[in-house]
Amino acid sequence: MKTLGNIIWLVFGGVEVALEYLVGGVALMITIIGIPFGLQCIKMGLLALWPFGSKVVKKEHRHGCLDAFMNVLWFFVGGVWIWMTHVFFGLLFYITIIGIPFGKMHFRLAGLALTPFGREVV
Repeated sequence: MKTLGNIIWLVFGGVEVALEYLVGGVALMITIIGIPFGLQCIKMGLLALWPFGSKVVKKEHRHGCLDAFMNVLWFFVGGVWIWMTHVFFGLLFYITIIGIPFGKMHFRLAGLALTPFGREVV
C-alpha cells in the first residue's frame, strides 16, 4: 500500500515539490554559508519523492542552539515559501475524499519545511 501511495504521490504533485526542494538546495549551495541549508533542502527533497513509509524524528540534541539558530535563518531564507507550497497542495488535496491521505502528507511535510534542522528521516 505504501508503494501505491508513493506512486500516486509522484503523479499528483510529488515530483514538483521534490524539484522545488532540489533546485532550492542547489541554489543555496552556491555560497559557503548556504551549504548546510542546501544539504538539508536536498534531504527534504528526497523525502518529498517517496514520503509514505518514512518517518521524521528529532535528533538527539547535540547541537541544540545551533539547530535553533539554523531553523530561524531557514525560516527567512526559504522555509516560508516551501511551507506555503505544502499548505496549498494540502488544501487542494483535502477537497476530495481520495486526496485526504495526500493532503495529510503535505501538512506533515509543511511542518518539516518550517523547522528542518535537528530532525532526521528514518
